[in-house]
Amino acid sequence: MPLPLGFTGAWLDRADQLRSDAAGFAAAMADPRARCLTLDGIDFVPGEGGGLCWEALDPADDRAPLLLGVDGAGIPHFVREAALGARIDARSRTVMRLLPLLSGEEAALYGGARSLIDWHARHRFCAVCGTPTTVFRAGWGRRCGSCNAEHFPRVDPVVIMLAECDGRVLVGRQGGFPPGFFSALAGFVEPGESLEEAVARELFEEAGIRVSNVSYVASQPWPFPSSLMIGCRAVTTDPALTLDTTEIEAAMWVDKAEVRAALAGDMGAPFLAPPPLAIARYLLEDWAK
Repeated sequence: MPLPLGFTGAWLDRADQLRSDAAGFAAAMADPRARCLTLDGIDFVPGEGGGLCWEALDPADDRAPLLLGVDGAGIPHFVREAALGARIDARSRTVMRLLPLLSGEEAALYGGARSLIDWHARHRFCAVCGTPTTVFRAGWGRRCGSCNAEHFPRVDPVVIMLAECDGRVLVGRQGGFPPGFFSALAGFVEPGESLEEAVARELFEEAGIRVSNVSYVASQPWPFPSSLMIGCRAVTTDPALTLDTTEIEAAMWVDKAEVRAALAGDMGAPFLAPPPLAIARYLLEDWAK
């Protein structure tokens, strides 16, 4: 990929072998070099240089340690499960303002940790029988002590796409977006449909256009709270729009000159572009090239 994607490129080996090795996991926890990610609730605490802040793994902390991975020097890195009753804000505006302080690799590492903590907070009870669950597999699963059901972290697949027509692409905005902000259209993949079908359905439901030639571009984890954004393109021959105003406040077709102006932050651009960490920006940059 010629352009970096936000929340990708974490620098830790996920160390899957330790997830089923109780002795190895215990040794990692006992390693005096072990580091634990410092958080405020679920948001990261910036270090002195603006990056992530790490501290020693406190043996007195009774919250479950979740193994993030091991670095090139063999140092294990953890994050703690959130305390009962802790503030879990899946769409924290605070952290969105802080994210530019992180390098791409640090954002990827934090994003994985954030999604993992959020998943644990939402799965304290068994989905089969309702009994409280406990952490196992070094933090990458929960087990029910009553029916023995095992639950594992999942992500929600979301298609995010640019529809193209006669040298222009479609961008839209929701009512909660900042003034002037437009992005690619997106929606969750539903049970029983392919990615291509999800792209076509979402574009028809939200914008009233029929598309063909759906193609994959790139994907990105999005930790708000735990999605996998699947970037695509599609083609339509009819640019007439019929918006679902419960989903989309406004939409418009823009050409490459207008997209480039928005990406450059020009005052005369017809819209404000998505931020650098978002795959929507990647899709626009890739198309504008």
